Amino acid sequence: MCTDEERDPWLPDRLLRTERDLLMPLLRRTPEEAYELRTACPGWTARQVLAHCGAALVRIVEDRLEEGVFLPEANACDVAEREDWPLGRVLDELERGLTEAGPVIAAREDGRLDAVALGEWVHAGDVREAFGEPDAYCGDALELALPLLTVTSRKRETPRLVGVLADGATTRVSLGNAIEGRPPATFKGDASTLIRIYAGRPLVRTRYELTGATEQELLIYR
Repeated sequence: MCTDEERDPWLPDRLLRTERDLLMPLLRRTPEEAYELRTACPGWTARQVLAHCGAALVRIVEDRLEEGVFLPEANACDVAEREDWPLGRVLDELERGLTEAGPVIAAREDGRLDAVALGEWVHAGDVREAFGEPDAYCGDALELALPLLTVTSRKRETPRLVGVLADGATTRVSLGNAIEGRPPATFKGDASTLIRIYAGRPLVRTRYELTGATEQELLIYR
């Protein structure tokens, strides 16, 4: 696992493409009525979450990144614009975005769009959870998502946290930034729960130990 401070510009691309290969077959075979199920995102169905994801990625591909583009109001407008689209068109746009956005993100030397790739992976978890799929915020792409969470947690200036993840083999992660005079927070639990905490997802039926920080302090999407 990469925990270096130095940015890996192609990590978001690898995560997006891996998620494309894992997610799209599930989406293509899921009955259309399931897309009206509610997700962990307040007010949004699975279809609306995917419409948002596709819109965000294609904006990156087409360099349509005007000021405020990823704020809630702009996201809601993108979703509303796609309300009358056939589901197949929504999925086609998402697949295009997952395929083409990574190289554009890699070319941005400031790394400001890296967190978008992580957010897309989290949203895929939102949809999996709505569909009742196992390992919603875990799965085969986790080994790419965790290093990206490491980088994003530091850029979003969350406090330092040392985590011990018990998912089969024990894994240690170091997230966030050291704060003078404050010891690192500690987390013990599974990786899926750690993702839920940092992404602000519901923690119902989870079990974990968190000391030295509050869940609110660790949020990377506010």
